[in-house]
Amino acid sequence: MANTEDVKLGFSFDLSMRNERLQKMGLKAPTAMKTGTTICGLIFKDGVVLGADTRATNGPTVADKNCKKIHYIAPTIYCCGAGTAADTENVTDMISSQLRLHSLANNRKARVITAQTLLAEHLFRYQGHVSAALVLGGVDFTGPHLCHIYPEGSSQYLPYVTMGSGSLAAMAVLEEGYEDNLEEDKAVLLVRDAIRAGIFNDMGSGSNVDICVIRKDGVSMMRNYETPNERLYRRAGGYTFPRGFTPVNKTEIEKLVEVTTTIPVEAMEM
Repeated sequence: MANTEDVKLGFSFDLSMRNERLQKMGLKAPTAMKTGTTICGLIFKDGVVLGADTRATNGPTVADKNCKKIHYIAPTIYCCGAGTAADTENVTDMISSQLRLHSLANNRKARVITAQTLLAEHLFRYQGHVSAALVLGGVDFTGPHLCHIYPEGSSQYLPYVTMGSGSLAAMAVLEEGYEDNLEEDKAVLLVRDAIRAGIFNDMGSGSNVDICVIRKDGVSMMRNYETPNERLYRRAGGYTFPRGFTPVNKTEIEKLVEVTTTIPVEAMEM
């Protein structure tokens, strides 16, 4: 056995000191990409209501003003996604396909807990490197269910949940207005108000409000349920920019070199 006196105890800050030296030498440390979203959901008397904003950001730039963040999983199961758009879309599409095959193999409708298990296991496998924070909601033969799934794979079932950069503002609205056995119209308005709170109090959230109402007998997907950020002024003739309007800071011409490689081929004996 190794001598216990030779074993260093406690934390090691060797890499921290190395990183500090590299930064002093001029190396810029990588930073995580900031993402912005407000998604939420709640359970009402006869089902689940999901809501999301429609702004997609690329750092400080608004990449899409009307993207879709509520994804199809099964006929009565849907999922809101926050994080990296590519991760949320691909993860939900993949799990939706797996859930369809599972339903065909067992000859029964998909359950919410099955979708939650598949999503959580997939995300846990990548230990948070797949940036997909999800709000999963649906109705099966056991009733309505709602849970949130973090990128590292942990999950929890709750009567109302919020996720994303605007989740604090949305949670404030839900905590104030949520009640057990809400009627559908009141539940829709409460989710709308929660998403609006995220839109107007979070720089990463914005544009429109999407609502999805899931019942046992069907789903109502309401794209652009409310558009609180419509453009007030539009120029009648549009916008035209003359040639040379944008200045050219640098022009560089690369010379292409043609490279030819000859591969000898031995003749085959007949």
